[in-house]
Amino acid sequence: MKGLAGISLAASLLLAACAPPGPGRGDILVIGDSVMAWNGASGQAIADVIAEVSDRDVTDRAVPLARIAPDSALLGATGLSIQNQFAGGSWNWIVVNGGANDLSGRCDCGACGAVVDSLIGPEGRTGDIPAFVARLRKNGAKVLWMGYYAGSGRGGFEGCRDDLVEIERRIDRLAARTDGVFFADAETVFDNTDPGNFAADGTHPSPRGSAVIGRYLAGIIARN
Repeated sequence: MKGLAGISLAASLLLAACAPPGPGRGDILVIGDSVMAWNGASGQAIADVIAEVSDRDVTDRAVPLARIAPDSALLGATGLSIQNQFAGGSWNWIVVNGGANDLSGRCDCGACGAVVDSLIGPEGRTGDIPAFVARLRKNGAKVLWMGYYAGSGRGGFEGCRDDLVEIERRIDRLAARTDGVFFADAETVFDNTDPGNFAADGTHPSPRGSAVIGRYLAGIIARN
């Protein structure tokens, strides 16, 4: 995340996230990191688009910088745990993404094999992600995991690409054999050769990029 605008957005959303949410109840819950949360200040985040397109009630708890498995209690306590964004309750759908900040923060997008395996094992049966998905499913919610799109070539996570692709292959395996779990690869609809899909930092989606992804996810929800 680069630039004063990005820092300001992250700070404001982080302050809002410091108090952990209580168990909720509703239609669609959206959780995740900055890709999910971006453009939220203007009401144009992915969750906002899902709500508009589907005409359904959407609760958005995604926070920039959040990780699936923070490596310190402090990070988790300050709202930077995607798992803590879900505090239980009854939902029809839970839309979630994550993983990039784990790779960036825990292994600097370098030799990340051990981190990848800790998040999700090769067969998609072990690790933090399968355990988290099982918890999300416990009360009957359908789970839609959103995979990342390919970067612009100038963003801050370009070195994570291979490991993120591998994580998402494993999540796809998990979804294929788990009732009520769906994997949606944003890369299938997000054109990374179009600069208009990216925010100024070259990493996060522009409002148009968030709209492309939000419409894609809303379509999957509508069909299932």
